[in-house]
Amino acid sequence: MQLAANFGAIRINHFHMGLDLRTNSQENLPVLAAADGYVSRIKVERYGFGNAVYITHPNGYTTVYAHLNKYFNKLDEYVKERQYKDEKWEQDITFQPGQFPVEKGQQIALSGNTGGSAGPHLHFEIRDTKTEECLNPLLFGFAIPDTVAPIISGLYWYDRRFSTYEPGANGIAVKKAGNVYTANVVQVNSPEISFAIKAVDKANQGFNLGIYNAELLMDGKLVYSFKIDKIHYDDTRYINGCIDYTKFIRDKMGIQHLADLPGMKLQNYSAPNLTGIINLQDEEVHNIEIVLKDTKGNTSRLTTKLQLNKTSEKISATGKTVMPNEGKTISTENAEINFSKNAVYDAVNFNMYEKADADQNAASNSIVLQNPYIPVQDEYTLKIKSNRRLSDAEKNKAIILLDYGSDKDVVKAKWIGDRAEGQFNRLGTAKLLIDNTLPSVSSGWAEEALVNSSSLLLKGTTKVGDIISFRAELDGKWLRFARVKDNFVYTFDEKCPKGSGVHTLKVTTTNIAGNTNVQTFTFQR
Repeated sequence: MQLAANFGAIRINHFHMGLDLRTNSQENLPVLAAADGYVSRIKVERYGFGNAVYITHPNGYTTVYAHLNKYFNKLDEYVKERQYKDEKWEQDITFQPGQFPVEKGQQIALSGNTGGSAGPHLHFEIRDTKTEECLNPLLFGFAIPDTVAPIISGLYWYDRRFSTYEPGANGIAVKKAGNVYTANVVQVNSPEISFAIKAVDKANQGFNLGIYNAELLMDGKLVYSFKIDKIHYDDTRYINGCIDYTKFIRDKMGIQHLADLPGMKLQNYSAPNLTGIINLQDEEVHNIEIVLKDTKGNTSRLTTKLQLNKTSEKISATGKTVMPNEGKTISTENAEINFSKNAVYDAVNFNMYEKADADQNAASNSIVLQNPYIPVQDEYTLKIKSNRRLSDAEKNKAIILLDYGSDKDVVKAKWIGDRAEGQFNRLGTAKLLIDNTLPSVSSGWAEEALVNSSSLLLKGTTKVGDIISFRAELDGKWLRFARVKDNFVYTFDEKCPKGSGVHTLKVTTTNIAGNTNVQTFTFQR
């Protein structure tokens, strides 16, 4: 087995929750059951796991196999029948122990590249069946050669008298000699600081893996440690309180805090009663040591010294500061944002303002919500007042668009009086839009080519947001199209056999605003 990613590796808004096993850029390799058990669940979804199999084992564990192309024949036929019965491609089906028993080594699927996969591989998880916590599979003794210690490339410190977001990370140059790293004396201008580390692990191949275990010591005394043994999916978003989120999103740098943020509530991660906050009571030189280990015990050490210089002024909070564990409502003339008490991981001097929007479909100003480089844990509620009187028909087609730079989120507006409401879990710039545009699909096929083709592909487009509903009918009967990112794919089967003549394909699509389009295509098979 070779790893492309390990358990606990840093991802956007989540830890990586299993192992990504390389398939050498190939698809349709046999996937075998890790142990005796039974298929307890399958999922079919556009993003996420794509096609996935869950096997429950008698020892209290459940294994998960994701991004699959195809299930084993009996299971594949069952899922297909269920899809046609429900007239729904996406599925989440649970099974009883006697329905699909499997033995260790039995082929359960073919590997693939479905769902939120960026390339062919197998995503593999081990879960505690009772708690549904994901467990670190590398603690189960898989024979993955690893003699390489973690690699450290950066050391950072933060002024913790206010927030890690302001003024942010202070970088320290790191030098390497073998598995020992050193840095010059860290001179700080705050009596209250914390550290963070930029590092990756590697097995005996070149992929960057996440750090398993880290310890921070000052003058020989343990100040902080984390170890990534198990994580629940309900808690995985707390990764945003374990990393420098600004650096990760803006600069693509994975920097992990060696201290707690006040709003970080991830269980079973950091050692209890050790906050990582260093309070300097003097201007003496102190010894700092950082120890990183992987699951095989390969170890790297960084040593440096820490000294308090002249103390600078403390950054003060503003009236619009959002604090962890408190909640906050902030308003402008035409907008309001409501944060829950679990919204932020560290204090945020929140900057919210309005600016004119030139989009002719905009029904409000643009509402700037801080910036995309500050994370939030819980969804917040945003309320926006339209800048003109809207008819009931316009309100029915209103959406709220949030632009956070790398992508956009769109929700259907919910009207409370003269204000539109929506929920989001990222920050950026929002506005109210009236969307009367139709979604559509395009075929692009040549009819004569379909005689020898194995599938039909329709490309979906919508001006704003997403196609949220797709229905295809072949000669009046529902046809199973798979959703592949923005495309829809039907693989020819007994519903449309070769030589069956001319067919009519009716496709109905609906976008987030509720606009529906019906298109008809003909082809010969």
